[in-house]
Amino acid sequence: MITKARFGHEITQRTYERYFQSAKDSEFSEFLAKDWAADDLGKADTQRVLNFSVMLMVDLFDIYDKVEQGLVETKHLDFRVHVLRTGIFRSPLGLRAWNFWKTTREKEFVDWFEQNIIDQEELEKLVNEMNEKDPKWKKEDSIIFRIDD
Repeated sequence: MITKARFGHEITQRTYERYFQSAKDSEFSEFLAKDWAADDLGKADTQRVLNFSVMLMVDLFDIYDKVEQGLVETKHLDFRVHVLRTGIFRSPLGLRAWNFWKTTREKEFVDWFEQNIIDQEELEKLVNEMNEKDPKWKKEDSIIFRIDD
C-alpha cells in the first residue's frame, strides 16, 4: 500500500512539474500552441514534436505497466488518456512516432493504445458525450481535439 501511494505521489508530482515548467517557459508554450500537422513546420520543430511525442509515450508506457502491475491507481492512466485523446498521436508526426515505437510493445498494449488514443470513432463518441452533457462546451472553451472532418 505504501509503495502504491508513493508511486502515485511521484507520478502526480512529475505531472505537476511538467505543467509548471510549461507555464513558465513561453518558448515551449509557443511550441505547444503550434499546429503540429501543418505543412510548414520547420525541421527543428518537427524534431521537437517527435521528441515530445516519445516522451509522452514513455510516460504512458510507464503508467500503463504500473497500473497493470497494481502499483498505481487507474486514475493516473485515465488522466493521460484524456490528454492524449486531443489528437497528438493522430497528427502525421504523432502517428510516425507511434508507428516507430509500437514495435517495442506487446499486442495487447498496441490494440489498447490504438483504440483509446487514435481511434476516430472512439474520439467521436467522446465528443458526442461531451456535447450531450453540455452543448455549449465547444463554443465557450478552447477546443483542442483533432477530429477528422
